[in-house]
Amino acid sequence: MDELRLDPSGPVLVTGGYGTVGAEISRMVAVDAPVLLTGRSPERGRALADAVEGEVRAWDLADPAAFRADVRAVISSVNDPDDRVLRAAVSAGVPYVDITRWTSRLQRAAALAALLRPDSPVLFSSAWMGGVSSLVAAALAADLGGAERVEIAVRWDTADRAGADSVEFMDRLGVDFEVVDDGARRLASPLTEARTVGIGGTPVRVARIDTPEQFTLPLTLGTTTAATRIGFSSPGTTRALLALRGTGFFRWAAGERWTPLRRALLHSPGGGGTARLRVDVSHAGRVRTATVTDPRGQHHLTAVGAVLGLRRVLGTDGSPAPRGPVFPEQHPAPARAVEALAAFGVDLDLVLDREADRDAGGGTGGGTDRTQGGAAA
Repeated sequence: MDELRLDPSGPVLVTGGYGTVGAEISRMVAVDAPVLLTGRSPERGRALADAVEGEVRAWDLADPAAFRADVRAVISSVNDPDDRVLRAAVSAGVPYVDITRWTSRLQRAAALAALLRPDSPVLFSSAWMGGVSSLVAAALAADLGGAERVEIAVRWDTADRAGADSVEFMDRLGVDFEVVDDGARRLASPLTEARTVGIGGTPVRVARIDTPEQFTLPLTLGTTTAATRIGFSSPGTTRALLALRGTGFFRWAAGERWTPLRRALLHSPGGGGTARLRVDVSHAGRVRTATVTDPRGQHHLTAVGAVLGLRRVLGTDGSPAPRGPVFPEQHPAPARAVEALAAFGVDLDLVLDREADRDAGGGTGGGTDRTQGGAAA
């Protein structure tokens, strides 16, 4: 049986700590604390562990061999399909951050955490980019005094680096998912309800995708509509995927036999790109919009979200650590959390107080007041 023990002076354990996202997390965490990197092939992480003056050990979540360690906190940056990392952290009272679960797995993990009734912090931060999207939505909602609608539009840079777990997260394009629209629950199909949205001054064709914040925001912020859409920096890629969806490819090719082909369509990582996403929050006829830009890419922005989550569960971000399971948008001071993005080189461009009917559904309307680098005043 896996066994973790809480050691407030011990390292922060990062599962998958030398993968594409995990390596970024490990480097950031190592600035302030010792790190313990784990994964299936620790020899692949030795150079990184040496560089950050940390330790690397084997913990293969598909191998029943028990793992034991004394740690300060856990960041789970690889899929935990049997909840081994979650159970071990909760049993030991170790603060825990998870950034890798798609919606159905997050729902199961949240149910398990509720049954286990931990007093220690358990942060499910698998919303887009390690929970950054939800934090920004919460900050805008706090400024507006509520959030009837939250619309998130993501521009996926096809030139960027991407890890295997990122592709697995997206590789459910043949599976319908539940959403809340105008207060009613219904099923949505991936890559439908397409529209063109201005993201960072560029029009991007985006369509629905299954992400956890569409499940959590109606529960936490009381939104009556929560929608996340994705498009690609290459219009040709977007058109090709929308065309494939129209043929039914992602449904009839949903089995394991077709997995390599599906993932090849989604996973063609380059040397680096820019992460961009737009968040529109509407309340009482007013809209506030934030565009988040990370020139170091999607893997870096996801790692930033993980580190902000770590500070949250350790209570080192100026707010008391939570007790039990929480989602990122439940931060007691989301504006302060969002302001911390700037320290990581992430830009936040805000458009304040537009009329809701001018830009219904996250279109490309303009604004009357712009600020940069922090939450709305």
